[in-house]
Amino acid sequence: MTTWIRFESGGATNFGTFDGDKITIHHGNMFDNPSATSETVALADVNVLTPCEPSKMLALWNNYGMLATKLELTPPPEPLYFIKANSSFAAQKETVHRPKNYDGPVIFEGELGVVIGKATKEITEEDAADHIFGYTCINDITAAGIIPKDETFAQWSRAKGYDGFGVFGPVISTDVDPLEKNLTVVLNGDVRQDYPLSDMIFKPHQLVSLLSHDMTLLPGDVICVGTNVGVGSMKLPSNDVAVTIDGIGTLENVFKN
Repeated sequence: MTTWIRFESGGATNFGTFDGDKITIHHGNMFDNPSATSETVALADVNVLTPCEPSKMLALWNNYGMLATKLELTPPPEPLYFIKANSSFAAQKETVHRPKNYDGPVIFEGELGVVIGKATKEITEEDAADHIFGYTCINDITAAGIIPKDETFAQWSRAKGYDGFGVFGPVISTDVDPLEKNLTVVLNGDVRQDYPLSDMIFKPHQLVSLLSHDMTLLPGDVICVGTNVGVGSMKLPSNDVAVTIDGIGTLENVFKN
């Protein structure tokens, strides 16, 4: 397994592989044969950025069996998804603020993110593994009251697209099988989500293939595979959220009301 991280240090943006508390700096393109240098830097001395810069983030709805059962939803025949604006992206330990034009519930959603490694168009499920660079952690924040606000149009993109509502990182882990992993979310010290990623309806390889027939996926694009039972509101003036996926990492952020 290789763990990739992107960071700022000394006014410069770099990326590299992360092992313990040390980053080995690489040159080139993370997604196209980057080369390792002899330079290293301590994690404690850098500002961690989002691990990549997606052109788009696609996010699934109704993609877990347990949540579908709880909400009495029928598993969909094809992926149901929306697009999160790239202005919504936020990195490890960033503080996200309540939108000034919204006073309803704001929800955390811990999710797995699939990171695309090469241009992907109309591929088969069998070829998808070659197009997946790795996996990351997601907190897909939602202004839940906005979605049903207009009875003629479900406002998914608006509810999910506020600045900071697409928290992801802190790293991208390669060569892992996410279906063997578990995801937990701890909100203000309490475990609120704890579920196996194997409960997914459409698995990562299926999603990459199916979505590539809708639009071209580019290197660094992220597919959020959806969330499961346990999501809830962030109600305190300041809320600490930690999304952990075994073998991938822990994503932390603060949400302030």
